[in-house]
Amino acid sequence: MMKRFQIGRLIFAMTAATLPILAARGDTLADTALQRAKKEGSIRIGYSNAIPPAYKSADGRVTGEDVEIARSIAKKLGINKVDSILTEWGSIVPGLKAERIDLTMAMYITPKRCEQIAFSDPIYRLGEAMLVPQGNPKSIKDLSTFAENKDLKLAVVTGAVEVDYAKIAGIDQSQLLVLRDNTSLLAAVQSGRADAGALPAIQLIEMAKKVTGIEVTPQYFEVAGKPVEGYGAFGFRKEDRDLLEAFNQELKTFLGSSEHLAIVTPFGFGKNTLPGKKTTAELCAGK
Repeated sequence: MMKRFQIGRLIFAMTAATLPILAARGDTLADTALQRAKKEGSIRIGYSNAIPPAYKSADGRVTGEDVEIARSIAKKLGINKVDSILTEWGSIVPGLKAERIDLTMAMYITPKRCEQIAFSDPIYRLGEAMLVPQGNPKSIKDLSTFAENKDLKLAVVTGAVEVDYAKIAGIDQSQLLVLRDNTSLLAAVQSGRADAGALPAIQLIEMAKKVTGIEVTPQYFEVAGKPVEGYGAFGFRKEDRDLLEAFNQELKTFLGSSEHLAIVTPFGFGKNTLPGKKTTAELCAGK
């Protein structure tokens, strides 16, 4: 009897000691993404070096249109620090889903991406263009030039929408040089490995400002009769609804404001790149 009583006391003591630990763990696990970010005072954004959306400046600071908008919105939410996590473009969405980051730099909203992640409201609308050698010796206009001439080689970035646009245009897979990032795309055009590189016009324009021997074709907004205008938005995990909704609430009054335009103008964005009335739901539905 005494032995049974002692065992009972031991179990009670162990339970009493464990309960505070379990409760503490329970509180942590119960925190939503927004609550956790506010408690920690920081949030992690995943980015791939791309000027002007997100890149490391000469002084080592990560900046760019996307990053500075994220910093501004985060502060409005009471989150004072944005940790910028560098990764390859094709690894950003997997990194988000694996919880290595809390949101992505802005990327085009597409039905395919909407199956994997949730998007904020659009923050910009951009057209496409081609990076070509100075003088455009192959007379490249847009993606249709490659569909018409199977001898031409086109550089694209892995995971980027230009890969899909090339397919829409009827470009053969063998014509594509699929590269890891924008820097590799630039090098491919400079070296002659590719006859042109396809990216959003604003990225190529900024790239051409810093490098000689290349130029950018006029931007275009459709391929094979289908629109290819890109609406960029920040990506979130689907389960992090509170963070997404809070982010969107701040974006509603921020986009188009004097504060917003002052932040993005140095990066080549402005009133002409505002997204208009197009919604994320429409874009996810392919409309």
